Amino acid sequence: MKIYSELSEIERPFYKAALTIGNFDGVHLGHQALFRKVVEISAETGGDKVALTFHPHPMKVLRPDNPPKLISTLEQKVELIMAAGIDHLVCLPFTREFASTTATEFVEDILWRRLGVLDLVVGYDYACGKGREGDIRFLEKMGSRLGFRVHVVPPVKVDGKIVSSTVIRELVKKGEMGEVRKMLGRYYQIRGVVRKGKKRGGPVVGFPTANLSINREDLCPKPGVYAVQVLHGESCYSGVINIGYNPTFGDNKLGAEVHIFDFNKDIYGHEIKVNLVARIRDEKRFSGPEELASQITADIEKARVLLSDLDC
Repeated sequence: MKIYSELSEIERPFYKAALTIGNFDGVHLGHQALFRKVVEISAETGGDKVALTFHPHPMKVLRPDNPPKLISTLEQKVELIMAAGIDHLVCLPFTREFASTTATEFVEDILWRRLGVLDLVVGYDYACGKGREGDIRFLEKMGSRLGFRVHVVPPVKVDGKIVSSTVIRELVKKGEMGEVRKMLGRYYQIRGVVRKGKKRGGPVVGFPTANLSINREDLCPKPGVYAVQVLHGESCYSGVINIGYNPTFGDNKLGAEVHIFDFNKDIYGHEIKVNLVARIRDEKRFSGPEELASQITADIEKARVLLSDLDC
């Protein structure tokens, strides 16, 4: 997949472009339905498969005091879009100036002239341009005038609920990882570089941990202990993670500590990816290391049962 971060990088319009547009935060089942439609159309027309997205998320620019916590990083989003079979990803910088673009300008100048759209694939609630003035009816009129087709993909529902990034964010905050997986079509994943912690996990408690930082901008699951799959390089391991403030030792900074089962490698400075499979319990304060170690032993036993039948 080829990635473009500016329109100026696109030397000529794409060939018979089947194109979809969105923020694609999480690349959930609804987004995946858009990509499948693009791939389906391209198979019929022989045209390029194109996705158009924006960075940063528009709400970070339009609502800087209260931006959404994102389900996926840009890196994750790119990986998932590539896996969906898209040929070209146009990732345009979203600025206040760009936000003032009218729907007509966006369609005529960007979609039609610069990108060469022949088949436009959008979700049922899509709208573009300043003030979201370019709704689906508008797009269909523009398509009739300029010569491109508009394909509207209906909402994807799971257990009667429409899949959306907003709903998924709320489920992540509640720690409902089973429901999150249904809507994403995969496990919710956090990733980061293993940093040196306070080295209490092994020497003090008896369970060595890999420590990850959680940034304020990250979408953080509800604090607690989770059964997880840990991806390191090409290998996958089972484990447990504690997300929270480690009240037993009086910490006050949000973090994540992962205990990886049957693992004895030095991975300081390495990136790991952690799939959150199921929430085991709330985080709580213990009387000391011995009581904490006893609880961790119980957590590990429960996690092994939860993870035993899963492919890793």
